[in-house]
Amino acid sequence: MEKRVLVTRGTLPGNGLGRLSEAAEPVSWPGTGKPGPAELAALAPGVSGVLALGNDLVDAALMDAAGPSLRVIALASMGFDNVDRAAAAERGIVVTHTPRVLAETTADLTFALILAARRRVGAAGASLADGSWGLFRMHDYLGLDVHGATLGLVGYGQIGRAVARRAQGFGMRVIHHDPYAPDDDLSTSVGLAALLADSDIVSLHVPLTEETRHLISARELAAMKPTATLVSTSRGGVVDEEALLDAVREGRLHSAGLDVFEREPMGTELSPLVAEPNVITLPHIGSATEATRAAMVDLAVDNILDVLAQRPARTPLPGSSAVAGAPVGR
Repeated sequence: MEKRVLVTRGTLPGNGLGRLSEAAEPVSWPGTGKPGPAELAALAPGVSGVLALGNDLVDAALMDAAGPSLRVIALASMGFDNVDRAAAAERGIVVTHTPRVLAETTADLTFALILAARRRVGAAGASLADGSWGLFRMHDYLGLDVHGATLGLVGYGQIGRAVARRAQGFGMRVIHHDPYAPDDDLSTSVGLAALLADSDIVSLHVPLTEETRHLISARELAAMKPTATLVSTSRGGVVDEEALLDAVREGRLHSAGLDVFEREPMGTELSPLVAEPNVITLPHIGSATEATRAAMVDLAVDNILDVLAQRPARTPLPGSSAVAGAPVGR
């Protein structure tokens, strides 16, 4: 019998789904919005694989709805905080994600946020759009320089290093905090406290885990310069958004640039950060170019096809087996 793969969206960029359909039967969510857990569970019985986005909940209930045939969960995402990794390991299910293919594109977007926040692009553009720009004055829309500033990277993996490379063109001094990354020719490793105190711009590049949830909270924000900018293209839960809002409103932090939020998507119930003139906000578009999103789907499909063909997955999650096997502890 042909293997079946649950795909959590009916359409995806690129031709990855076409390649998948040559080797398996895609069972796609037929709706136009985001499916909930019950909708996905209804489609899951008997599938051998799941192709999910980073914001889809893939928990033990969905795995059990699929049953013992489920061998691989492939995320078209670098982040993996919505997957119950322990439940997958107990069931011998391979979990994969899409590193490398989105690092350069996300680094581009990180620098766009740095420039927009430091130079007050949002407030300046809004004044033009609402017709209030009626006179050139030397003291309007004054931002802070990016060139020559100190950039602190919290997390120094693929994306962090890509941001560090871009910083060289701006003549920036780069430091980073990452227990797994020593000094290199781009950046100097420092402790988190030193990074927060010394940086003009702090950019976050860590996954969301129990250890990194609210890594940047009121205490960390208080340790930053009042002229500093906080940028995040990682995961929303890494930042305590209420503490950030207070710091910006009270002038204890110059600005922020956020592509990710604790609650995604927002719909019409917007975070108050969206209305703040010194905060640049975007709807999680770090990897959103045609080529990169297609490459993410392609890599997810490659992982599924490899596991179903009894080959090792190309990019398993850290700590996940590359091959489907007997459930752990049974």
